[in-house]
Amino acid sequence: MPINILMPALSPTMEEGTLTKWLVKEGDDVRSGDVIAEIETDKATMEVEAVDEGKIAKIIVPQGTENVKVNAVIAIIVEEGEDASAVKVMSSEKKATLQTRTEALPHKELKAAPAEVAKPTASAERVFASPLARRVAKNKGVDLATVQGSGPRGRIILADVEKAKPGAATPRAATLDVAAATVASAIDPRAFYEKDSYDEIPLDGMRKTIARRLTQAMQEIPHFYLTIDCELDDLLRIRKDLNAKSTDGVKLSVNDFIIRAAALALVKVPAANVSFAGTALLKHKHADIGIAVAIDGGLITPIIRHAETKGLAEISAEAKSLAERARIKKLKPQEFEGGSFSISNLGMFGIKSFTAVINPPQAAILAIGKGEERPVVKNGKLEIATVMTVTMSCDHRAIDGALGATFLDAFKGFVEYPPSMLL
Repeated sequence: MPINILMPALSPTMEEGTLTKWLVKEGDDVRSGDVIAEIETDKATMEVEAVDEGKIAKIIVPQGTENVKVNAVIAIIVEEGEDASAVKVMSSEKKATLQTRTEALPHKELKAAPAEVAKPTASAERVFASPLARRVAKNKGVDLATVQGSGPRGRIILADVEKAKPGAATPRAATLDVAAATVASAIDPRAFYEKDSYDEIPLDGMRKTIARRLTQAMQEIPHFYLTIDCELDDLLRIRKDLNAKSTDGVKLSVNDFIIRAAALALVKVPAANVSFAGTALLKHKHADIGIAVAIDGGLITPIIRHAETKGLAEISAEAKSLAERARIKKLKPQEFEGGSFSISNLGMFGIKSFTAVINPPQAAILAIGKGEERPVVKNGKLEIATVMTVTMSCDHRAIDGALGATFLDAFKGFVEYPPSMLL
């Protein structure tokens, strides 16, 4: 019986992607484990492999096609003995009766993903839905347990809620829901400019995701900010000495020390290493530090896992590797999703201080400014010191002011006295 190859979900949040390249053609025989295609999401390009043997009977989605929805049929294979030439692209009704398997899975990733998306039921322990879908469902009086999700792994998204029959609850004005769903501006700027006075550049997948996630973060997370100054002179001296004496080519950056200091501060103040989960706080057992990396078209935050267990040299090597692969979109989902804390450093661009938006599901992020010489008072005397301004954005649902201040004090202690990082 012909078998559908579906567009796979390469990450829990993926809803669509670009089928960049087919590595097989119609008529080719494939075996389990053969890499058959490359798929690009907003953040990464990954290989896709077959999990059954057969012959490629029909390629339905040509390579280069953008915005291919998860679980859409992209190709059909036939098993041994079947006539590949007899296979035709079926209608939606007939496809429902076709034996369907998730043939395409990310290379060495997500092999446990279900072949079919199951409809959530009222008896399920947990209904998986996006925060926006939950909010709109509440306003419309829609019971999410009765809604079939069309997102990755059956996750309920806004479109599913909008199709569902509303209950008695009074929904918000439709214009507000539309604006939230499309991340559109309340005012269309096109109305203020002559049409030939600008070039309109459509948003790519990454920029759309950034717009959606940051809008969601600012709307749903109650941010507050704490700022502290850290003196860097001892850190810079030790960094210079270590780099000068390095025999294996390791060159430590200031950011490597900052990552290490943040990880150790989370160990010292574990109550700050949390995520808000609605009815509970998730207290993380390790300091998984995300580092913001600018790439073409946007930003990504690869994660150094268990950073508290790694020395400066290991952190430096891993950070460089992650940043290099991030820029060519070769990160795996587990290398940039999740994490317990993030760092965004704009010091190298000459930025003195700034505030950063929290990266859900995390509860805090450090914004690192430029280290510069400033006048400081020490023991009643005016002196010059290299000072770096650090601003911590906190999720007030998970971290209050005193806790955030305690974390920053610990972070400052490690930065200003680097030998303490070795204790």
